[in-house]
Amino acid sequence: MILRLLLSLALVAPTAALENRLVDHPSPYLAMHGQDPVAWQDWGEDAVAHAREAEKLLFVSSGYFSCHWCHVMQRESYQDPEIAALLNRHFVPVKLDRELHGALDAYLIDYVRQTTGQAGWPLNVFLTPEGYPLIGATYLRPQRFRELLVRLNRVWAEERDRMRSLARRTQSELRGRGRGGTVAPVSSAQLRRALLGQALEFANLLEGGFGDQSRFPMAPQLLALLELQAASPDPRLAEFLQLTLDNMASQGLRDHLGGGFFRYTVDPGWQVPHFEKMLYTQALLSEVYRLAADLFGRQDYAEVARDTLQFVAREMRGPQGGFIASFSAIDGAGEEGGVYLWSDDQLRAVLGDVETALARRHWGLQDISPFDTGYLPRRGESVASIAAALERDPDTLSQQLDQIHRKLLTARAARVLPVDDKELGGWNGLMLAAFSNAARRWGDPVFHAAARDVREFLRGRLWDGRALHRAVAIDACGESRPLGRASLADYAYVAYGIAEYARLSGDKSDRDFLTELLTVAWQRFHGPSGWRMDDESLIPAMTEGPAMRDGALPAPSGLLIRLALASDSTELVGKAKAAAEQGRGRAQAEPLWYVGHYAALLAAGPSAAQSNVNRRESVDQRP
Repeated sequence: MILRLLLSLALVAPTAALENRLVDHPSPYLAMHGQDPVAWQDWGEDAVAHAREAEKLLFVSSGYFSCHWCHVMQRESYQDPEIAALLNRHFVPVKLDRELHGALDAYLIDYVRQTTGQAGWPLNVFLTPEGYPLIGATYLRPQRFRELLVRLNRVWAEERDRMRSLARRTQSELRGRGRGGTVAPVSSAQLRRALLGQALEFANLLEGGFGDQSRFPMAPQLLALLELQAASPDPRLAEFLQLTLDNMASQGLRDHLGGGFFRYTVDPGWQVPHFEKMLYTQALLSEVYRLAADLFGRQDYAEVARDTLQFVAREMRGPQGGFIASFSAIDGAGEEGGVYLWSDDQLRAVLGDVETALARRHWGLQDISPFDTGYLPRRGESVASIAAALERDPDTLSQQLDQIHRKLLTARAARVLPVDDKELGGWNGLMLAAFSNAARRWGDPVFHAAARDVREFLRGRLWDGRALHRAVAIDACGESRPLGRASLADYAYVAYGIAEYARLSGDKSDRDFLTELLTVAWQRFHGPSGWRMDDESLIPAMTEGPAMRDGALPAPSGLLIRLALASDSTELVGKAKAAAEQGRGRAQAEPLWYVGHYAALLAAGPSAAQSNVNRRESVDQRP
């Protein structure tokens, strides 16, 4: 009797209050939320189980350390006691480092993009206790966010059955929208013409890049278009590519003093960057400029590629053998871009009046600045132009500008730049490919050594003999520990890096490791309906799909198909050809946004159906 009473009381007792679980987390992004009054949970089975037990909506907020607006929303909302109380009382709040849970973040990004038309970070999504997204948004001002929390809690309390049904129905509709049907295969020449046509349709022919708003480098698309130009030269495409690459290299996207590229610019003219520097950006854009240098015979592109790789080798080495994830968009004082901007007073204090005048001309620091706190260096007047205008010897002037450059860098080094020092497997795989290809192209011993170090990091620290870890980081006790579960993207990018390193090393053990990675990836992440980003998802709607879109990063599905096609495994080659055909509909309909799968179709060669068409056309054309 007493036991039955205790059990009944346990069933009706309120769920224990949650506490913030992110204090001293080894992820710098999660650790910075460890002092928020929000009872943040790390993503995992415990958080999901608590939501189901308490019948509460999950609030999943995803971001990353170097994201400017993630810091803003933390300051405005997550450190606000009233908002924190609403989240803690009525929801199960989960903080997600998108770089540790890439599969879940990619799924939520796609959901928000399809339901609202745009997506980005901070990414905030409410899910039912069963894991179906209900509503999502990006940055919200505190008042709007507070109103949303109150309204959503009221609706959930009054109509939770209807809300559950709505979430399931929306997910079903979105899944059906992306399936597509079978399509008649086309030839490789028709595929290339389709990519060219779509690229020119979206190309901004005045300023480069795609579209008319913010400017992301879109490296996977640029790489595919460079390969297209090499295979089927077109003067319109050549002009567009060089316009894009010229503006990316000369304007605000690039750090002209310290090296490397920022993640994107907020304007279509490439002038105003968001100042975060990501490892994957450096890896992919160094590849873009290396290929473009050879294709167009442009030595200046080669210098951009080499400068970018030298920046990574010099500034982004991690303590455990790989390269760190990113540098923050804000400085130690909380100012966006504070490390990179120069006021008139700062320039004069470091250089004096005469050298300040030279610096302004050479780094474009004398026009009206879009920034309130100073100028951002860009490519200004050349040494030859300034020397001619001032009637000075170019070599002497060049030496003086080198000295000015060193003075500015020394002064800048005293500024505080927060770092996300996680060493991510997938992004290091992309970096391994970039260093390996550069070492083969230029024979540079620095690049060769960097590639060897990354290869040792990936094999020695992130591979346990059976599976990859997603990342390693130093915890609060100073100990190195693995973080996160490796996703499809991690396997694809690491395999790509090992494949390119194997071409550099010629070592059979590297080729064997590549085959092992590919075999595990296909076993874990490919099924009858296609690809899945995570093989043990807590979200029921994260199902398989035939192809994945390329965005700022290459689509892992297309990359794995191409790697498998080039392997020595007959089994992998067969699977890859079938997977290429499975995603043909999307690649033929939207080749620019599925360039990875487009390239996989080209690599796979003509399908059986297309071969029959070609044979019939050949017979019909006989005399």
